[in-house]
Amino acid sequence: MSVSRRALLGTGVVLAAVRSGAAPKDGGTTNPAPAACGDRMPDIPADRQTEAQRKASAEFFAGRKVAVFGPFVPLLRSPEVMLRTKAMGDYLRYQSSLPPKLNELIILLTARHWTQRYEWAVHQPIALKAGLPPEVAAAVADGRRPEKVDADEQLVIDLVHELLDNQAISDPTYAAGVRRFGEQGLIDLVSVCGYYTFLAMVLNVARTPVPAGAPTLAPFVCGH
Repeated sequence: MSVSRRALLGTGVVLAAVRSGAAPKDGGTTNPAPAACGDRMPDIPADRQTEAQRKASAEFFAGRKVAVFGPFVPLLRSPEVMLRTKAMGDYLRYQSSLPPKLNELIILLTARHWTQRYEWAVHQPIALKAGLPPEVAAAVADGRRPEKVDADEQLVIDLVHELLDNQAISDPTYAAGVRRFGEQGLIDLVSVCGYYTFLAMVLNVARTPVPAGAPTLAPFVCGH
């Protein structure tokens, strides 16, 4: 069964509401970060926002139908960067030439590479809803190569791993990517990887907390 990108927004909206402070139906709250690793850039109260920040927040709400959340909270410190980031995300999340399942696989691989817990918390449920097998997501979370994947999933894994690990893509893998996804598809893949790398960097620097009860992503090294 195909799942539209816009339909997949539902999960993200729920988690965004939790992140922004709205009480979830099950009564959960945002996971507090350890005292030594608290949220460095929390929500800016409306009465403390600059005029540019208020305008950017209103534009964000008009486009996404939710208040500023997740990585956009720290990005609001630079309102123009936040809005341009939103615009790029609007395409890469909802209009990419790649199927939603593969798009979300790219995001999970990127989140694992950066050990980005917020990205994982939001996108692991979306990936499963889009049709990514749970065992594939579990293997990615563990840092393992999934044992049972279809041809498209395997190609995406090869492309993303080469790009993130080698900062390049080999000629054979590039040729396979263009044959399967076309040049636009390959650029969309690289763009999704780059976009969520950027967001992971922002979230890691800001130490943005994850929603309570969300899927967790364990670090590879204790004390990371």
